[in-house]
Amino acid sequence: MKSIMTVLGARPQFIKAACVSRQLKTDGIIREIIVHTGQHYDQNMSQIFFDEMGIPRPDHQLNVGSGNQSKQTADIMIGVEELLEHEKPDMVMVYGDTNSTAAGALAAVKAGCPVMHIESGLRSFNRLMPEEINRVVTDHLSSLLLCPTDLAVANLKREGVSLTADVRAGLGGISDEIKGNLADITVNTPATALQTGDIMYDTSLYYGAKAESSSDIIERLGVKGSDYALLTIHRPENTDDATRLGTIVEAVKKIAQDMQVVWPIHPRTAKALEQSGIEMECEGLLRIAPVGYLDMVMLEKNASAIVTDSGGVQKEAFFQKVACLTLRDQTEWVELTDSGWNTLLSPRTADEICETFRRVTHPETERTDCQPYGSGNTADLICQVLYHCLN
Repeated sequence: MKSIMTVLGARPQFIKAACVSRQLKTDGIIREIIVHTGQHYDQNMSQIFFDEMGIPRPDHQLNVGSGNQSKQTADIMIGVEELLEHEKPDMVMVYGDTNSTAAGALAAVKAGCPVMHIESGLRSFNRLMPEEINRVVTDHLSSLLLCPTDLAVANLKREGVSLTADVRAGLGGISDEIKGNLADITVNTPATALQTGDIMYDTSLYYGAKAESSSDIIERLGVKGSDYALLTIHRPENTDDATRLGTIVEAVKKIAQDMQVVWPIHPRTAKALEQSGIEMECEGLLRIAPVGYLDMVMLEKNASAIVTDSGGVQKEAFFQKVACLTLRDQTEWVELTDSGWNTLLSPRTADEICETFRRVTHPETERTDCQPYGSGNTADLICQVLYHCLN
């Protein structure tokens, strides 16, 4: 039986992998070898996602933990390289834009193993973001580039990669020639780009229904549905800059005077707040530990608005049709800002954040009814592509 090695390490990747791993297990055509790098290792940032989303237990744990960018990337590369030599997979599959993504791709191609990159073609065009470097490096190392959106395809075309096929309508639309090309993919063949839609939309549909029946977080927290704002902050550009983080907290305190704010605090953010000595105590601000995916879905679904710097949460807000304010200089999900569901703001002053939040939450704000992320069958399409590659 052919095999694929999936390299995962962070919360967003666990969420994206859930539907694909379930499809691979159901089909039973290809063996999946799951490697957990340990980039996220906190119980609330890691194990809970495997438990509640039914992701198969990792076959290998690298336990790299935290560290600076270079050390973490190097440790993952060393660990993945050793596993590649032991397992000898036919392909390596990576997701998104983390250090685990880039390190897994680098180790694979150096070992002569082709890489499939899910979520290819995304660009913020800010090379100061570690995630942007990881995206670009991984795309240009990968043999198979699976794009979630039209804009992702356009980005790759500008970088010299042409779209081979749009498979969102199903693989029946792919010619025999392209299917033959899929069967011949190696690290030396030209990259093959396919548009499959966004795997996170699959996840939202499948696990959103499960969250409705199994999560009681709204009752546990005692918050009123649609009467609170949800906040998530974790990007280094916000947490590693004490002035910027202080500005965000100042704005949140002002927002909390008029609307309760629920804040699941990322471990990185908690550490930065402690080190910076930023005072967070205020009435209306409910700080909680990080939550699992099902609880997060319910918090998103019931919120009046979402304030975040997360790429994944931007999309999850859109899936739930909740207005979102993103505190970043750029976003890779331009479709959301174009549609009006997401507003991008560099957090320069607390007053500007508060004013923008009021505008975002105004009921008459114009938003477009659109669906740029496919039909919710991306996991099936990804697996079909994989089967054509390896069988």
